[in-house]
Parts: sequence; C-alpha cells; structure tokens
Amino acid sequence: MTKDKNLIAGEIRTELTTKGISVSGEDFERPWGGFFRIGNESLPVFLNNYFNGIELPFDISKLNVSPKILVVEPGKKLSWQSHERRSELWRIVNGPVGIYMSDTDEQPPEMDIYNNEDLVEMKLGTRHRLVGLNDWGVVAEIWVHTFPDDPSDEEDIRRISDDFGRG
Repeated sequence: MTKDKNLIAGEIRTELTTKGISVSGEDFERPWGGFFRIGNESLPVFLNNYFNGIELPFDISKLNVSPKILVVEPGKKLSWQSHERRSELWRIVNGPVGIYMSDTDEQPPEMDIYNNEDLVEMKLGTRHRLVGLNDWGVVAEIWVHTFPDDPSDEEDIRRISDDFGRG
C-alpha cells in the first residue's frame, strides 16, 4: 500500500529539519507529487547530506544555484519538459525512479532506471521526465542558473507533453 502524499511529505520535511536543512517553500499540490525548496543558507548542509563524496561537474562556489527535493508518486510522471534558464543535477535519494532524457522533443520509447545514489546531469535544454515507479521517488536536485542575473524559477518549464493537461 502506497503512503499518502501528506504523510510522505511530512516524513521528508521532518528528515530535512532533523538534518539541519531549512525549507524555504514547498508545493504538494502538483498532480505527480511535490517538492521542497531548500533555503540557500542550507546549501552546504544539503550538499553534505545528498552530494557528499561526489565530484560535481561544476564549481558550485562560482555559480548561482538553487537546491530542491523532488518527490514523485508511484505510477505518476512529471511533464516531458525542458528549461531555458537552468541545467539540473539530480541525485537519487529514494529509488528506483525512471527518467526519460533526449536532446530533441521526441520522447524516447524507453526510460532509464536509476537507483539510490545515482547521479543524473541534465545540461541546458535537455528534455527530461521523472517517473515514479513502485514507491515514492525522492530526488535531490540542484538548479544551476544559466543567467545569474535572471535566475530560473517554476515558470521556466517548457512542457512538450503532460499527462495532466498542463500547457
């Protein structure tokens, strides 16, 4: 039996707080699950908890970044999307999860499966889609803002297709 969305959100919120990571916002009204925005002041603790021992593909001290935690419900998927003002780095916290990726608007017929601690880099413009499999998928995410003076936000989503009719 799958846990209720509010229960899983509460568990993750408590876990973040216990680790000393501040939540600056959250949205669990998404039809696929939800997310936590992490306060930038918690970036070092966030990195230590979720990206410890990983050689990042960029020098984080020289970039404008935003950390998040994505939570995807089993059997649901985010839109097939890309971004114009950010690249993303994901670390799987609770998997397995499925991820479709492509350099074109055509979604591949097969998704790749990623497990706990796997690292996934999506360069600017990479089309991607996160899929929940048998359990709640949890992903630590770092947005790398392409234009520091015009940082990415939740509006920086180009939805190519979406199961929930969002444009």
